Parts: sequence; structure tokens; C-alpha cells
Amino acid sequence: MVSAAGGGRVLADQDVCVGAGQCARVAPGVFDQADDGLVVLLVRDVPAGEVDAVLDAVDRCPSGAVRLGAPAGGPY
Repeated sequence: MVSAAGGGRVLADQDVCVGAGQCARVAPGVFDQADDGLVVLLVRDVPAGEVDAVLDAVDRCPSGAVRLGAPAGGPY
């Protein structure tokens, strides 16, 4: 789980992405968009200073392509 200290892992499914760009808009340090508009991850592990922005991006993603997973080496 993601905490205020960071440590969660960002997951992005380009097969599900619709190119809305909400993730890149609210968390530009973590997400970008390819030329075709699909999500591109800039980092896999959520930096502590980006936790709130990544949670906002997950909430705003209209297709559900952006998710959070367990930290690297985590129990789930």
C-alpha cells in the first residue's frame, strides 16, 4: 500500500489507457504521454513527494489504466 512515505508501485496498462492525459496532468513527475497519447511511466516506485498526486491520478483515470500496487518486494 502507498503511504505518506511513498513506497508503492505504479502500474499502467497501455492496453486499457484511452489517452485522456489526466495522470500526466496531475502527476507529471510520474506520468507522461507517448505521441499516441497513451500513458508512459517515468518511475515505477512512487516517490514520497508524489504520493498525493499519484493517488489523484489513479482516481481521475477514466479507464482504470493507472493503478497502485505493492511496493517492490512487498507482501502482495
